[in-house]
Amino acid sequence: MQRVAYELTRALQAGNPRGDEFEVVVPQNAANSGLALKRKRMCAWLKGNLWEQITLPLATNNQTLISLCNTGPLFKSNQIVMLHDMAVYDVPYAFSQKFRLWYKLKFSILHRQAKVILTVSAFSKERICHHLGIDEARVAVIPNGADHLDRVDSDPGIFSRLRLAKGSYCVIVGSLDPRKNLQRVLDALPQLGHLLDMKFVVVGGANPRIFGSGHAMEQQQSDQVVWAGFVTDGELKALYGDAACLVFPSLYEGFGLPPLEAMYCGCPVIVSSEASLTEVCGDAAMYCDAKSVDDIAAKISLMMSDNELRQRYREIGLRHAQQFRWDRAASKLLRVLYGEAYATAPQLSERPAVGQTVDR
Repeated sequence: MQRVAYELTRALQAGNPRGDEFEVVVPQNAANSGLALKRKRMCAWLKGNLWEQITLPLATNNQTLISLCNTGPLFKSNQIVMLHDMAVYDVPYAFSQKFRLWYKLKFSILHRQAKVILTVSAFSKERICHHLGIDEARVAVIPNGADHLDRVDSDPGIFSRLRLAKGSYCVIVGSLDPRKNLQRVLDALPQLGHLLDMKFVVVGGANPRIFGSGHAMEQQQSDQVVWAGFVTDGELKALYGDAACLVFPSLYEGFGLPPLEAMYCGCPVIVSSEASLTEVCGDAAMYCDAKSVDDIAAKISLMMSDNELRQRYREIGLRHAQQFRWDRAASKLLRVLYGEAYATAPQLSERPAVGQTVDR
């Protein structure tokens, strides 16, 4: 969500004639978070949820606030909110009870306060309308981009750090929560005995405040599994660029940015056919049954055993990912904000503000 908020805000300010009208309002702890943006105003008092719920609405009192991180001030009416998914309703088992209840409360209030709801896929739009009872005319779809990777310098130091040989590993990206379905990939490894030289690099970690300590899976000890933890953007780009493939058998995604990022770097992709992934990946990915260990193993085996097939998916993926650009996303957002596409779009104040939080 922070990636989307930053890149969309950056694109609004960088490439559109009305971009200079947008002011970015951030808390004190966003000072070193990479928000190198024009027209940035820092509000220092309070932090976290208190900053979002009290400081942000006060600081933007006479402005239209655009909240891009799946949340926003509950009692500000002059507001546009981006809701990325309805995971707390659709896959409640993936979240701690406290997190789940808090977000359900937020969503129940925000959809009444917001003039327009933004989301990232047609799938998420359908789930938002279903769970919150919103007319579809109030929800606008703004897909993610992948071209932020153009500004990232690949860091090949990750290969020596993890003792990896280029092309001899599959990468798995995502936080270690049940929706990412990592356990089924690990359970598939015994069926891949003919790929003993292949490593499986797991990128990401678990946040117990969100997923609950009981959901953080135990790390399986295997010579084939490399637990990379959190990596930098440069390290991730290097991993994508030289991976045999990305394995992404997620059970639930509001959009699914990692497969698109991998395609953008020329990495063949295996994804599940769940939720938004077929919408985002189109015919540029190989699909697996997310709930079948056997099928996950079969698709990995197929991809790894056929060099021509892998090259075909690499080329198709590169072309497909080029369609997803942040300047196009920003242009769609501007059309929504200034009423060119949706009759319910608000009349913006003279200087709209984008509120961004950190550590979400």
